[in-house]
Amino acid sequence: QVQLVESGGGLVQAGDSLRLSCTASGRALRNYAMAWFRQAPGKEREFGACMKWVGGGNGGSSTYYADSVKGRGTISRDYAKNMVYLQMNNSKSEDTAVYYCAADPTGLCSTQRVRYRYWGQGTQVTVSS
Repeated sequence: QVQLVESGGGLVQAGDSLRLSCTASGRALRNYAMAWFRQAPGKEREFGACMKWVGGGNGGSSTYYADSVKGRGTISRDYAKNMVYLQMNNSKSEDTAVYYCAADPTGLCSTQRVRYRYWGQGTQVTVSS
């Protein structure tokens, strides 16, 4: 069983940067695709970013971003620590949402929620303008 716990949320000012962390336990998730989704008040949960392991001696990974995150967000992973991060720069009020970490054991990144088997409880991010 895989457990995911997000942290790093809180209140930030517009224009600030924030860094979210997701700690995974239960098993090594090197071969899993790891993603960040977010759900704003009154809206559907939407895809933000995903990273998958593609192998190679230098720890190759591929990343994918939603248009709303691309250019401001960076997903990264620490495979040794079983952690995944989301760095968001130049925060905007529309970034206010609950952010969720998700894991797909097939190792394939997808924008579809149903593809991810494991989810964290979420961490609230509020951007004040």
